Amino acid sequence: MSAQAAFTRPAADDGRGALVTVVAGEPLGAKLLVGADGSREGTLGSDAADAAALAAAEELMWADRSELVEHDDLSLFVDVTAPAPRLIVFGAVDYSASLARLARAAGWRSFVCDPRSQFATPERFPDADQVIAAWPEDAFRSLGGIDPATYIAVLTHDPKLDDAALTIALGSEAAYVGAMGSRRAQEHRRARLLEAGFDVELLDRLAAPTGLDLGAVSPEETALSIMAEVVAVRNGRDGGRLSHKRGGRIHEVGA
Repeated sequence: MSAQAAFTRPAADDGRGALVTVVAGEPLGAKLLVGADGSREGTLGSDAADAAALAAAEELMWADRSELVEHDDLSLFVDVTAPAPRLIVFGAVDYSASLARLARAAGWRSFVCDPRSQFATPERFPDADQVIAAWPEDAFRSLGGIDPATYIAVLTHDPKLDDAALTIALGSEAAYVGAMGSRRAQEHRRARLLEAGFDVELLDRLAAPTGLDLGAVSPEETALSIMAEVVAVRNGRDGGRLSHKRGGRIHEVGA
């Protein structure tokens, strides 16, 4: 089977992969398919070109972005296929329902997790792709673990659940880990985790309080604040006002 034909498999299965094609240079039209697990099919004609293609594919694959890449005298187009981005929300609360609704509207997949089965029900979160009544360790396991395209928001105010979720999330490859709570609550959380022996550098990954400064009050506005920060992180932006932006593209152009 050709690399081009094999590329249809992850796309059809809502999976992840990247097809690298030589669009300028020799051998023109050569293709290399890279899977999410690092597997490869095809070749661009040399070990050096294949290595460059592999590095570019692995970076762009988890950024969910297709792009033209230059390598020596070759122009390589990295065509990425990926599922909708994944947002894992801990806490079966009103904010989570609003966040799941907004995530769906934005084309994301959301998963609401909470060990309290009386609250973690599909009826309360109809916009979530899945509702999981389990502790963080079991919830993450049931979702296939945490990869670099996973975004995590902890919205509970229960230290037992918060700390359990954050201990796993901050030590993972997650692209974003955020937690709700006042600044005082964040200070108490940080102190608890440090006292438990948590690594300071890992703890510095935490976006807390989660969200952009929109002056949000209601659950819907708070969800908008959180979703805005998550989208900004995914696109490598700070989330400032466009009217204050100087230089560069305002909106990215899809490949």
